[in-house]
Amino acid sequence: ADLRESGSIEQDADLVGLLVREEYYADSDEERTELEGKAELIIAKQRNGPIGQVKLTFLKDFTRFEDRAEEAAEPEEAF
Repeated sequence: ADLRESGSIEQDADLVGLLVREEYYADSDEERTELEGKAELIIAKQRNGPIGQVKLTFLKDFTRFEDRAEEAAEPEEAF
C-alpha cells in the first residue's frame, strides 16, 4: 500500500526490501533497551518469489544486520 505513493518503484522494481528497527522509534529508555538490537527485513515485493518478514539482529558497533539467533530450542528426544 505504501509503495503506491512512491512513483514507479512499485512497477519497476523486482524486489523491494524495507529494514525496520523499532528501537529507533521507541519513546522511552526502557522500551529502547527492550528493543535494542532487534530488526526486521520486510520483503514488500518480490517479483519471482515470496514476500514476508525476516527477523534480524542489528549490530550497532559494526552497522551490520545478521540472522536473529532464536532462543535455544529444546533438544528433541531420541526414539
